[in-house]
Amino acid sequence: MMRLRSAAIVMALTSACAALAQTQPQTQPQTQPQTQPQPRTPGIESRAYVWNRPNPERASAMKLKGDVERGRIAFEVCRGCHKADGSGRSDGSYPQLAGQHATVLIKQMVDIRAGVRDNPKMHPFASERVISVQEVADIAAFLSGLPVPGDSGKGQGDALARGKVLYAGNCDSCHGANGEGDGKKFYPVVAGQHYLYLLREARDIRDGTRRNANPKMVKVVKKYSDADLEAVSDYMSRLSLPAGAGKPGAK
Repeated sequence: MMRLRSAAIVMALTSACAALAQTQPQTQPQTQPQTQPQPRTPGIESRAYVWNRPNPERASAMKLKGDVERGRIAFEVCRGCHKADGSGRSDGSYPQLAGQHATVLIKQMVDIRAGVRDNPKMHPFASERVISVQEVADIAAFLSGLPVPGDSGKGQGDALARGKVLYAGNCDSCHGANGEGDGKKFYPVVAGQHYLYLLREARDIRDGTRRNANPKMVKVVKKYSDADLEAVSDYMSRLSLPAGAGKPGAK
């Protein structure tokens, strides 16, 4: 039944996802799947916000054993934006997902479904009406097992020394010396992520528009200038996981 359900979803939504990847914005409203608007729940703008607050759906997905093959099938609706190999787009419009921690992928998908991370473009494809909690776990298992591509989008490369200093002083305690992150703590792999995506998210975290941000990181990047963010984002985009490090996404 899971394969039949996933196949039906693929047939219904693949053309819509491919349309979203096109550059003609006027076609997008006509190709969005017919789902409810993304909900909105309090995020970091609220005094009551607690990062990584217990979430029943996330807890359920974490307990489930993800099936890589089912995840590959379910991910077909996502390929138009994130590409078949999970490499995303070097212009930063879509992140690299391949090799990311399964826990991080699950958390971000659930946060989008819950409306604490704003992503109205992705929500129609990630909502509970489209993919089940089991499929969230399956997609995470599939993506986390993919190799991290080595051709991510890079910056100018003219402030790498500054980026290295900033990263070593403020970032590697959570994200690791090689950008490997920490799946148990929901800290993402940043090694080899697209520069423009890293830069956009860092700015959003600093400026308070990434509503599911970790307050610890907000405190760190709050003092960063645009030039600082550019330098450290460029540095992270050039990090690579050491050979033999294994699959960083394993739960």
